[in-house]
Amino acid sequence: MIVIANILTILSITTGVIFTVVTVIGILRLPDVYTRAHAGSKSSTLGVLSILLGVFIHYWFVEGHFSIQLLLGIVFLFVTAPIGGHLITRAAYMSGVKPTSLTVGDDLAPLLKQALLDNPKHPKSED
Repeated sequence: MIVIANILTILSITTGVIFTVVTVIGILRLPDVYTRAHAGSKSSTLGVLSILLGVFIHYWFVEGHFSIQLLLGIVFLFVTAPIGGHLITRAAYMSGVKPTSLTVGDDLAPLLKQALLDNPKHPKSED
């Protein structure tokens, strides 16, 4: 049983490191804030979750300690990291950060225009 737990731990942590490296490459290489935030929120979430899962498996099967803190950390990160990435990109969009010229469509523009028409006191309504 210990050998299987060690194999699962190694695979999980290795997967986490690979996703973390993909995150770093994505943040360094992608052209704008929107694609960088996508790489940062999706890949890093999977990377950290995999590493935490590997640590959880190690402590549970090898050390004999069931860590509810690690489980809560996994759940908290799984719920909050994608939401945080979404809110950061939405705030960048609302602040007027332009996407790269490679961007094909802008599905939020009509909604933003309508919201500005509905709220004439908004500071961006005068643009």
